[in-house]
Amino acid sequence: MTCEQKTNAPRTQAHWTDIDWAAIDWTAVNWAETASPRINWVDFYRTAPTINFAGGTTRPTRGTATATETQAPETETGGESYGAAASSWTAQREFPVTVFGIREPQPGPRWKALFDATWPAYRAFYQSGPDARPELDEARGMLEKHMPELMPTWRKLVELTGNDDVAARFLTMWNFPAFAPACSQAALTGDETSLTRNYDYVPSLWEATVYSSEFTGRKVIGTGDCLWGLLDGMNDAGLAVSLTFGGRPGSGPGFAIPIVIRYLLEVAETAEQARELLRDLPVSMSYNITVVDTSGDKFTAFVAPGQQAEFFDACTATNHRGKEPEYPAKAAQFFSKERLEHLDRTVETEITADEMRDQFLTDPLYQDNFSGGFGTLFTAHYRPDEGHVEYRWPGVSWKRGFEDADDTLDVVLVGR
Repeated sequence: MTCEQKTNAPRTQAHWTDIDWAAIDWTAVNWAETASPRINWVDFYRTAPTINFAGGTTRPTRGTATATETQAPETETGGESYGAAASSWTAQREFPVTVFGIREPQPGPRWKALFDATWPAYRAFYQSGPDARPELDEARGMLEKHMPELMPTWRKLVELTGNDDVAARFLTMWNFPAFAPACSQAALTGDETSLTRNYDYVPSLWEATVYSSEFTGRKVIGTGDCLWGLLDGMNDAGLAVSLTFGGRPGSGPGFAIPIVIRYLLEVAETAEQARELLRDLPVSMSYNITVVDTSGDKFTAFVAPGQQAEFFDACTATNHRGKEPEYPAKAAQFFSKERLEHLDRTVETEITADEMRDQFLTDPLYQDNFSGGFGTLFTAHYRPDEGHVEYRWPGVSWKRGFEDADDTLDVVLVGR
């Protein structure tokens, strides 16, 4: 579900300020154990060759890329080459991941194949916890009220599920179970426009799809989550968007963040239009949303349940609001302040888009605690000025554009 760690924590109906979150010992939380059994993607990968994404042919195979085996690029970044970084992991565990590149303008057989393969686990996640999910009338009504432009696509998706009631509610992403994440992101403007992010999460819970679509007539490509939501992405108008957890605990009535990212990219053409869409949009948890367009306009919005979005000129974000964490113990667990300070120092230098991309594979941005829920599953480097996104791992690169055909990449992550 985002670069978030999903938990079975019940959705609180109280406002987040009513809870003494500062009294929680965040350093004692075992995030690996609290992760929801939403999807065991390891089992999904084992059966992946049987998934018919093309609607009549077997899926293509690009091959396997292993960080410790792939020849490192000659370019060095931050005083450390990818090869040098990879060599320090040789005694650690391997986590195989298959990433699916899907090109489908309108929901059809490819999306249906993804739904069929993943719905049992998504359903278990959606129905986890003691609180009941909203009724269909409420969920549909909230989507129609706040994101009416997405309703035709939602109806098509529901039809593809066989008009399943639980799936219909799930696909609105209204009032999901609670979850909490960790990621880093930075935008650059000037001669080049880029948005780069690390997705730090549990390998076995990552959907691992890169979806290129034209659901509303606009071309959108991004990292998929929750079947049609996005963790990050860009559109053909030159807008790029990404998210990180905002560090404020608690949840409230609102939309899960993947549908918010999808909505911005389907509707907005500019950063200013994205600002307007975010102002009063209810979200279920706190996030930092970084937005950039090819005109050079950029911002980071802090969104949280029960309040209007706050907008900052900052082009960097990790896992707390602003520059100083509201909850230092929680921020310290994920090195949030250290990562943000590193990003801020980096963007103040004369750095190119490619050099920024490479920074995300170095310390302190790159993390390898995969089993603990804090490992960098990928670096996504969006170039809206060039119309492509490049996914990076140590020694591995995979570029995708709006029109690229279905493809897959097998990657072996190495870490703790």
